[in-house]
Amino acid sequence: MHVPDGFINTPVSAVAGVAAVGAVAVSLRGARRELDERTAPLAGLVAAFIFAVQMLNFPVAAGTSGHLLGGALAAILVGPFTGVLCISVVLLMQGILFADGGLTALGVNITVMGVVTVVVAYALFRGLVKVLPRRRSSVTASAFVAALVSVPAAAAAFTLIYAVGGTTDVPIGKVLTAMVGVHVLIGIGEAAITALTVGAVIAVRPDLVHGARGLSAPLKLLVGGELVDAAPAQAPAPAAARSTRKVWGAGLAAALVLAGFVSFYASASPDGLEKFAADQGIDKKAEDHAAADSPLADYSISGISDGRISGGLAGVVGVGATVLVGSGVFLTVRRRRGQQQPAVVATSARTGAKETA
Repeated sequence: MHVPDGFINTPVSAVAGVAAVGAVAVSLRGARRELDERTAPLAGLVAAFIFAVQMLNFPVAAGTSGHLLGGALAAILVGPFTGVLCISVVLLMQGILFADGGLTALGVNITVMGVVTVVVAYALFRGLVKVLPRRRSSVTASAFVAALVSVPAAAAAFTLIYAVGGTTDVPIGKVLTAMVGVHVLIGIGEAAITALTVGAVIAVRPDLVHGARGLSAPLKLLVGGELVDAAPAQAPAPAAARSTRKVWGAGLAAALVLAGFVSFYASASPDGLEKFAADQGIDKKAEDHAAADSPLADYSISGISDGRISGGLAGVVGVGATVLVGSGVFLTVRRRRGQQQPAVVATSARTGAKETA
């Protein structure tokens, strides 16, 4: 669903860009509360993993393919604010390095693929987790449903933007029907990938899954014929934080294998938006990408004739660049949180001193 330059007119693209900048600014502040010393390094890995899986187009209908959007996966693993930042980093790397998704349309893509998917998925996920039994399997099931719904929601959001700023005269009803219809099918693949990934991480390290926090239900006691919550037990002394090196290493290795090797076997069919644009003539309005001359354009390395080697190396470079940029962003956000905490403590201490006096 990467929107190229030329599909949406300049004024609407500018408004979407402003909205995307605002969403990223809000997410930077919100991510300070979500990231800690363990999850900050992993957030960059989540972005790199999503980049890698997005290279794996899977067939969904005759002549049409789809790929992971990743908003639901990111939000559930590292939190909604951090999730928006993860998708934004991925889209930025794809646009600048690989000429995938227009640069003037970057705001549209962040809004549709990042903000909409994260907000819809995480809101639905939290609602389902609250009503389902407090078990790990409920988190996986909720992740499946949330991811499934988030994809057609993003397609509907694109249709709304196209209705306001589309550069071709295609009936909006036709756009909505085609986009939502094919993206429901793509959503099934998104849901399966999201549920499998979340389930795998929960099985190994549930403490690293943002959406799985607070799963333990309170102890119930039968008092006077009624069930009441038992008094919470005294919290044990905090144990040393478990290392995330094994998880980080395994995740990075998986991302490199997916992008560097498995991506060669991905479907070559156009994705849902590309197929619809070609059928309706919308693609005639597409403009040349500003990074079309990039040595990594179209996920291949210029000068290497072997498609498998060229695409695999480009995927490895993309994973490396994404994990470096993403980790840099999230570690910086984490440090800013750490710098603010002493000021809060100092303020509280001064307030307490005045009250004592």
